[in-house]
Amino acid sequence: MYNLLKGKKGIIFGALDENSIAWKVAERACEEGAEFVLTNSPSAIRLGNIEALAEKTGASLIPADATSIDDLTHLIEKATQILGGKIDFVLHSIGMSVNVRKKRPYTDPNYDFTAKGADVSAVSFHKLMNVLYHKKAMNQWGSIVALSYMAAQRVFPDYNDMADNKAYLESIARSFGYFFGRDYKVRVNTISQSPTPTRAGQGVKGFDGFIAYSDKMSPLGNATALECADYTISLFSDLTKKVTLQNLFHDGGFSNMGVSTAVMEKFTEE
Repeated sequence: MYNLLKGKKGIIFGALDENSIAWKVAERACEEGAEFVLTNSPSAIRLGNIEALAEKTGASLIPADATSIDDLTHLIEKATQILGGKIDFVLHSIGMSVNVRKKRPYTDPNYDFTAKGADVSAVSFHKLMNVLYHKKAMNQWGSIVALSYMAAQRVFPDYNDMADNKAYLESIARSFGYFFGRDYKVRVNTISQSPTPTRAGQGVKGFDGFIAYSDKMSPLGNATALECADYTISLFSDLTKKVTLQNLFHDGGFSNMGVSTAVMEKFTEE
C-alpha cells in the first residue's frame, strides 16, 4: 500500500457488514496507516457484524444515533480522547427510507416516514458537521465525505424519497462545506457512487435490474464497493487538499451517458 493516511485519525459511520462501502473504507484506511473509531446506531450494531471489523482493524466502536446531537457530541468527545487529538477524516455512510421499507410509493408516502428518512439520511449530516464545527474537532486540511447517488439529479422512480434525501445531503455538503473551508480549511465532498449491492441498496425495488442497466450504460462498468473505498481514501489523503464542495461521480461514466450501444442492442433485439 501507499501509507496515504499514515498518522491520520478518523471516524467512520455506517459499516454494517462485509458488503458495506463503509466496511471497505475502514479496511482500506487501516491498510493505509490510519487510526479510527467506528460508529453506527445501536440497532444497526445488533443487526450487523461491526464488532468483527473493529477487531480486524484495531478500531474502537462507539454506538451513536446520528440523528441525536447528544449522541454525536458524546461520540466526538470520546473519539478525540481515544485517538489522542483532533480528527483528520470522517465518512458519513448513512441512509434509510421507511417509505421504501414499508413499500409506500413516492406518490402516496407516509409523511412521518418521509421526515424520519430525511433526518437519518441527510439532516444527520448537518448535525454531525454542526458538532464537529462548534467543537473545532477537525484538523486543518481534514476531509469530510458523505455517500450519495445520482438519483439526486435524475429520476429513478423506485428510489422513492431517498432521491430527495440525497439531493438534500449534497446541498448540505456544499453549504456547510463553505463554512468549514472558510473557517477551518476543512474539505467537504459527496461521492455519487454506482448502484452497489449493499444491504440498503438491495432493499430498493428492482435493484438487480437497476445494477444490470447501469453496468450496460457505463463505459467502464459499475464501480464496486472496494473501488469506492479507494476513491474515498484519496479524498481523505493530502493529495486532494483543494477539492471541496463537490459532488464527485464515481460510476464508470454512467452520469455522462445518454445511451450506450449495449443498451441500444438490448432494445433492438428481434
